[in-house]
Amino acid sequence: MADRKFVANLANDADFAEKVKILYGEDKLDYQAGRYLAIYDLHSKKFGEGGTFYSSPGRIEVCGNHTDHNNGKVLCASITVDTVACVTPCEGKIIVESVGFSPVEVSLDDLEARKEEYGNAVALVRGVCSYFKQNGLALGGFCATTTSDVFRGAGVSSSACFEVLICEILNDMYNGGKIDKVTKAKASQYAENVYFGKPCGLLDQSAIALGGVSYIDFKSIKNLKIQTIDWNFEDLRIVLMNTGGDHSDLTDQYAAIREEMEGVASLFGVKKLRRVKEDDFYAQISEVQKKTSGRAIMRAMHYFDENKRVDACAKAVKNVNEKKFCALINESGMSSYLMLQNCYPIGDLEQRIPLGINLSKRSDGVKAVRVHGGGFAGTIIAYVGKDKCEDYVRNMSAVFGGENVFVIGVRNEGTCKVF
Repeated sequence: MADRKFVANLANDADFAEKVKILYGEDKLDYQAGRYLAIYDLHSKKFGEGGTFYSSPGRIEVCGNHTDHNNGKVLCASITVDTVACVTPCEGKIIVESVGFSPVEVSLDDLEARKEEYGNAVALVRGVCSYFKQNGLALGGFCATTTSDVFRGAGVSSSACFEVLICEILNDMYNGGKIDKVTKAKASQYAENVYFGKPCGLLDQSAIALGGVSYIDFKSIKNLKIQTIDWNFEDLRIVLMNTGGDHSDLTDQYAAIREEMEGVASLFGVKKLRRVKEDDFYAQISEVQKKTSGRAIMRAMHYFDENKRVDACAKAVKNVNEKKFCALINESGMSSYLMLQNCYPIGDLEQRIPLGINLSKRSDGVKAVRVHGGGFAGTIIAYVGKDKCEDYVRNMSAVFGGENVFVIGVRNEGTCKVF
C-alpha cells in the first residue's frame, strides 16, 4: 500500500506521470496528483494511513445507435474521466464512502437481493459480491473512499463505472488479479439487472472493463463477440454536450424503437431484426408496408445500415483512418436523425439535439457530430480538430452553458489498479 509520503510526492514520480498520460491524457499530472492526495487525506482520516488506488472510467457510444436491443453491433469506448478509489482491507464487510453521497455498507454474510435497495449504490455492491460468491470467486472486505468526475446527465454510465470498480478491487485484493475483463463486466451487469433493478445490456460494463474502443457483436447474448481496438486519432478531440431536455416522459418513445424493430422482425417469423436477412427485408417491403408503419420500416432500414457502419467504423479506428471514421459517424448521425428519428420527441418545439447538431455542423473544425445514446433529449457527441476545439467549446458553452460541454478523450486502459 502507498503511504502519505509517497502520495504527497506523486507530481514528481515518473511512474505516476506515465500512468496519468495513459489514463487521462497530456497536461493532467498536477491536477491528478492533487486529486489523489485529496482522496488519500479523506480516506486516512476515517480508515487510517495507507491505501491502494484504483481507477474506473466512464464510457461513450461511438457508433451503433439503437442496435444492441435487436442483437446488433456497437462500438463503445472508455473515456478519460473516472472514479478513483483509495482502498484498505477490512474484515467481513465492504464500506464505500463516496464524496457527495451517503456511505454504503454491505456485510459479506448478507448478500440476498432486496427490492427496497433498487436504484441505490448499496445494491450494486451487494450484487457484485453475490455474483462472485455464486461463481466461486474469492470475496473479502475492504474500506474505500471514492471521488468521481464521471459527469451525470451525459450518458457516460456512472453506475457501470462504480460496479466495475468494485469488481476490480475484489479482483486485485482477493483473486490475484486473475479475473478476466469480460467476467468483471458480466458480474457488473448481473448486479445492475438483479440487484439494482435496471435491465441493461452488457455494453456499458464491457466498454469500461475493456478500455479503448470496444467492438461488441450481440448476435449471441451468451457468447458475445468482443474486440478491443486502441484509439490513436491524435488530432481529434471529443466533445460531449448536454443540450437539455427532460427524459422523464420519454420512456414510451424509447420503447417504441425496440418494439417497432421487433414488430418488423415478427413479420418474418423471428423475434429480433438480426435474424432477418436484409435482402429478404427489402424484397418484401411492398408487403411489409401493409402490416406496419413507414416509420417502423425506416427504423429497420437504420438498423441494417448501422450494423454495417459499425463494422466499417471499427476498421477505420484500427487503421487510424480519420477521414473515413468521421464520414461514417456523420452518416450514423443522419440516419438517426432521418430514419431512426430519435433526435427529438413528437411534438417538441425546442428540439435541443437538432439545434446542437446543426450549430456544430456550422462550427469550424467540427469533423463529425451525432446524437449520443438513447436520444430524444440530452446529449450529442462531436469530433473536433485539436486546434479548433477551444473555440468550439467556447461557442457551444454560450448557447448550452459551460457546465454542459465536456472535452474528453478515449482511454486505452479500462478499470485498473493505479498503484
